[in-house]
Amino acid sequence: MHEAPATDCLDQRRAGVLLHLTSLPGEGPCGDLGWEAFNVVNFLADAGVSVWQMLPVGPPQAGDSPYQTSSAHAGSARLIGLDPLVNWGWLPADAAAADNDAAKLERLRQAHQGFLGAASAEERAQLDQFCDSQRFWLDDYALYRAIHEEREAPWWQWPKGLRNRDGRSLGQARRRLGKAIDYIRFEQFVFFRQWDALRAHANERGVRLFGDMPIFVAHDSAEVWARPGDFDLNADGTCRVVAGVPPDYFSATGQRWGNPLYRWDQLEKNGFRFWLDRMRTQLRLFDMIRIDHFRGFEAYWEVPAEEETAMNGTWVKAKGDALFMRLRDEFGALPLIAEDLGVITDEVDALRRRYRMPGMKVLQFAFEGGAANPYLPFHHGRDSVCYTGTHDNDTSLGWYQALDEGLRQHVDDYLGHSQEPMPWPMTRAALASRADLAVVPMQDLMGLDGNHRMNRPGVPTGNWGWRFQWDQLDAQLAQRIKHLIALYGRLQSVD
Repeated sequence: MHEAPATDCLDQRRAGVLLHLTSLPGEGPCGDLGWEAFNVVNFLADAGVSVWQMLPVGPPQAGDSPYQTSSAHAGSARLIGLDPLVNWGWLPADAAAADNDAAKLERLRQAHQGFLGAASAEERAQLDQFCDSQRFWLDDYALYRAIHEEREAPWWQWPKGLRNRDGRSLGQARRRLGKAIDYIRFEQFVFFRQWDALRAHANERGVRLFGDMPIFVAHDSAEVWARPGDFDLNADGTCRVVAGVPPDYFSATGQRWGNPLYRWDQLEKNGFRFWLDRMRTQLRLFDMIRIDHFRGFEAYWEVPAEEETAMNGTWVKAKGDALFMRLRDEFGALPLIAEDLGVITDEVDALRRRYRMPGMKVLQFAFEGGAANPYLPFHHGRDSVCYTGTHDNDTSLGWYQALDEGLRQHVDDYLGHSQEPMPWPMTRAALASRADLAVVPMQDLMGLDGNHRMNRPGVPTGNWGWRFQWDQLDAQLAQRIKHLIALYGRLQSVD
């Protein structure tokens, strides 16, 4: 007889792979929602992997970080596949490739013209229905982006009428930028149409899509412009205070993230409408959702905006309990996973447990501090997700190679001096964990070193660009993964 689920998110032991969409192979400037995404689903299903975790999929700002986007709802145009547009008859076959982002944008605009000229009545009705059903965010986003592209400046530097959303100024902008707004709506229609097809295929093959939602949103985003009362801003739209984390072992000055902070009292007064809308979109996209920086729902580090570092901040209580109660009332059981890494207080842990959210355990953090280290596998509870490493870590092989000799010997000793080369012993340890979900980055399954890591926190350039190619995968890799997933009781049958 099976034990009752430990959380509202995980029902059985499962195995997942961490692989962002931009890391997929293909001819374009980054991986996307074209046919290769379906090929990845098939590979995962054949390997017995039942969870595909990826990073946020919104429109990235400068630097391409998926954690700083211009919308909490919109999908990134970079992730739209061109090959489906050819198949739908909106783009000629010779336009199915683009070498860079500018060329891809040109192809998407070409597809819009193709849609206007060749779309069926049913397809036009689908576009109208999409725009109507997503009006709660799409109208603001389309107008924000059209003005942003026209002004080439953040919204708080726009003319006062536009910055403060004066009705007459907005009406003039809608008329002046009508064609741009129509294109942006079409672009989002295409993104979500392709996404729906991918999610349907994944679910049919027994694979759940696992997303990532940052707690904070970018200052220069459609939501902060459209709902300034929900954020702690000055009258001119600039931030009064910003988000960050205090000084710790890793940084003597802390981290000043710069995101605007919420006015939690105002959010509570309006029934947490911003979060209800945001969660509604995320549940449209994903079967499971990780909430980044979960501890900020209990208390957050508030930094005066004029400070250059996060040293002179203070802890301020948030309204996470009231928020999650409202979300549960609206959506029922919440398929949420809490990113609770770092120093976590009893109050934060109690909040996570109260709403039955799994926490995270990262094996790369497990081997210092002795047997009391909470990331060691024998401390894992079922209500957790075990990772070899995350997108912010080095690959497990790169991490292992960078250890000093004494710590490397300790890792070998703990893992039993395996005859398998690293990182397979780490992968086995993750899969063997008692955690209901074990997630392994694709780089670790491929045995790649530190040259293939996704992100180096604190390094402003050179991140988010890693991609794999199918010829890098051993022909027997899927079988090997499936064997281990079955060995450790994580293989799920597909009805």
